[in-house]
Amino acid sequence: MSQFDQNFGKVAVLSGGASAEREVSLMTGQGVLQALRGQGVDAWAFDPALRELAELRRDGFSRCFIALHGRFGEDGTVQGALELLGIPYTGSGVMASSIAIDKVMTKRIWRAEGLPTPEWRQVDSAAATLQAFAELGSPMIVKPDREGSTIGLTKVLAADQCEAAYAVAARHDAMVLCEQFIAGDEVTVAVLGAGASARALPVIRIVAPGGNYDYQNKYFTDTTQYLVPCGLPEGEEAAIQALALKAYRVLGCRGWARADVMIDARTRKPYLLEINTSPGMTGHSLVPMAAKAAGISYEALCLQVLQSAALDYVRAGA
Repeated sequence: MSQFDQNFGKVAVLSGGASAEREVSLMTGQGVLQALRGQGVDAWAFDPALRELAELRRDGFSRCFIALHGRFGEDGTVQGALELLGIPYTGSGVMASSIAIDKVMTKRIWRAEGLPTPEWRQVDSAAATLQAFAELGSPMIVKPDREGSTIGLTKVLAADQCEAAYAVAARHDAMVLCEQFIAGDEVTVAVLGAGASARALPVIRIVAPGGNYDYQNKYFTDTTQYLVPCGLPEGEEAAIQALALKAYRVLGCRGWARADVMIDARTRKPYLLEINTSPGMTGHSLVPMAAKAAGISYEALCLQVLQSAALDYVRAGA
């Protein structure tokens, strides 16, 4: 038995699930599962869409690596269930997870804390979307409030596109976000750890075909460029890493996450878009790329994240 078997016990890699990001989650889960097993961890695949979570305790799992994406995976629901089961899990706790999946609530907190994020409107109709377009200007991003992987997102260039954009987003979530578009460099920052000990990994600059970093270009093509070192002007990378750390800590995140940032091409001011508390670990995913640039292998990253598994509340006598 290896030291990891002794430290971690029986580990469930939760992947698949019932969200719109199920396909990506299964890819993430497979990568993590292979990496953990390759390091001697007693890891097993567990799909919450096919099995009851109560089986985790019955089958003797001692911790969970959450490789779920989107709803019912990184929105606090699974985290709450694992709290009740008393099984430590990777990533952020119940409150941070439920806040971070909600883009509007996240932006409200960041704005209250003085962190920069693009202007936005929360809308509930095509008419409200049209009004938001009049206020925010063109281009405008319309997207579901609680989805990831750019699912349901539309870049609106003209007023007559608002109705269709709202319809696309509303198919995925009754809460729809209209957001000011920031033209410039798109970057992402991975963060590992918790509290004062959390650290930001190297910034990755994303250059997608035609600036369209959509679901297809994220996961299924090789035409998107991921630049690390990012090649930003001197001082910008450190400032963006510091901003991502503040954004992470303000929400109470732990374990790991990835913050997405746009840099205004004219002013060079960075704007926080959102934070992903259960990042992808596929062959196209960004956290493993940033970790590699920091000298952390994929396998070592998986072990580090697993090591951070915790509960919000430790029961008396546990």
